[in-house]
Amino acid sequence: MSERPAQKQYKPRKAPRQTRSEETVASIIEAAAQVLESEGFEGFNTNAVARRAGVSIGSLYQYFPGKDALTVALIRRETKRFHDDMAVALTLRSGKAALEYLIGAAVRQQLQRPVLAKLLDIEEGRPGLRGEVGNAELKALFATVAERAIPKHRHPEIAAGDLYAITRGMVDAAGERGETDLEDLHRRLRAAIFGYISKIGTG
Repeated sequence: MSERPAQKQYKPRKAPRQTRSEETVASIIEAAAQVLESEGFEGFNTNAVARRAGVSIGSLYQYFPGKDALTVALIRRETKRFHDDMAVALTLRSGKAALEYLIGAAVRQQLQRPVLAKLLDIEEGRPGLRGEVGNAELKALFATVAERAIPKHRHPEIAAGDLYAITRGMVDAAGERGETDLEDLHRRLRAAIFGYISKIGTG
């Protein structure tokens, strides 16, 4: 059986074209986040989201065909916020300062709303969603910033990949454990990143 009909459930029915409809969509997506945080997967459904957003179920279905489409929209919102936060690092003059900022952005993304981040991490791993969401832009931005901090390394792209793996591994593990202490995770991640850099030197 073709998978094409199943894939359509992940896509919005239509894009908002006016300010009011944009605000409605934004409120629905934020309501989805709040329902996930408070009710978990068990209570996450379109009726609960519509109630939390203060809209009719018909209004919700104008934009989202089901909860999977809501999930994808929510993941994309959080990914964009993370990307925009990370991009600030590009405005900093020194490579070290940029990498410091990047570490903070990664910690904030995981622990500012830890329950939401943990649940979305699980959802991102679902086979059906892998083609709908991706982290290629995040990885490329991370590499750009990381390579500025290790310009003399013989293979900066490899070292940047290692730094990305360290960062993602540690923040994801912190999320899985249910950690909530931003400062502690930041301290540990900074130690791992700059400890790695101090050991590899120029490669």
